[in-house]
Amino acid sequence: MDILRPPLVNIDGRKYRRNVIREEHYQEDEDLSCMGPPESEELGAEETCDAYLIEQTDRGYRCAIEVPSVLYKYIIGKKGETRRRLEYDTKTSINIPKQGVEGQIVITGSHKTAVSSAVTRIEVLLESFRRKQPFTHFLSFPLNDPKIQEGFLRFKDEVLQHSSQDHGVEESIFQNPAKLHLTIGTLSLLNEMEVKKACDHLLECQNFIRDISEGKPLHLEVSGIEYMNDDPAMVDILYAKVAVKDGCDKLQVIADRLVEHFVSVGLMVKEWDRVKLHGTVMNTLFRKDSTVEAGPGRQTVSERESFDARNILKTFGSYRFGEFALNTVLLSQRYSTDCTGYYTSAGSISFS
Repeated sequence: MDILRPPLVNIDGRKYRRNVIREEHYQEDEDLSCMGPPESEELGAEETCDAYLIEQTDRGYRCAIEVPSVLYKYIIGKKGETRRRLEYDTKTSINIPKQGVEGQIVITGSHKTAVSSAVTRIEVLLESFRRKQPFTHFLSFPLNDPKIQEGFLRFKDEVLQHSSQDHGVEESIFQNPAKLHLTIGTLSLLNEMEVKKACDHLLECQNFIRDISEGKPLHLEVSGIEYMNDDPAMVDILYAKVAVKDGCDKLQVIADRLVEHFVSVGLMVKEWDRVKLHGTVMNTLFRKDSTVEAGPGRQTVSERESFDARNILKTFGSYRFGEFALNTVLLSQRYSTDCTGYYTSAGSISFS
């Protein structure tokens, strides 16, 4: 094809360039061991996947990797196209368990470099799609102490009495008092193995948390409110500010160290230089249903109706919710609650 004068197709008065389609044919019974080493090996290039063990067998090389079943479809692709392309490009065979069955994806090939290349490409592919998965769990400092809940309910009543005529202010956008918390970071844990891995890593963090806290609870004061965006007349999230009573930064250091650890083991994506510690008290995502956050069939950001927080900030800007001793970090499951009304805990550690 002359790239300067490509063939054109006219459809309803619009002209389109016709690209030459290169069709690839795959033979299910093709003996890949007879095809020779992949190009990278012929050139002497070496690819390694240090995270996985590539075993030598009597038929070549083999590597098994753990992949949550919900991600299988991204390796298979439409009508198996992605898997065939991976196998063709790397001269390997990729065996994937049936959809919904947790297990290992096994890559085999005649050459170690070929298997390593396939593993690397699968890792990159999965990482891309994993980032698009909604978070399933989150690390938090719970704020649902009875004294803080009592202060929050007073705040809610007073705001509704004082500002219910302000645009968008209504009862449904207030947080559930049982769910008051400080979010540290979010995680997408796609099977029970990943949940267990996250719990194990949380336990590993207990040592440095106790070093920072000196093995004692942190006495916190929840006082003052602030908003997230730039315009106080159009607010989506209003939050309570939290500080350690003696003025130290131990709470911030613990939160940042937790994120650093979970990012380093690949269970969390770092979004900010430091954790913004805030206890949400009003959120427009709760509107009309105070038990939810964004999710399937629920409000999205584009559907949010902001509220006018100017009078609330003016009247309650220094509102004091109360004090309590914080002694726990929780790994909690999104959308589910336990018998206390708080999010269901998958794991926890204490400061003392």
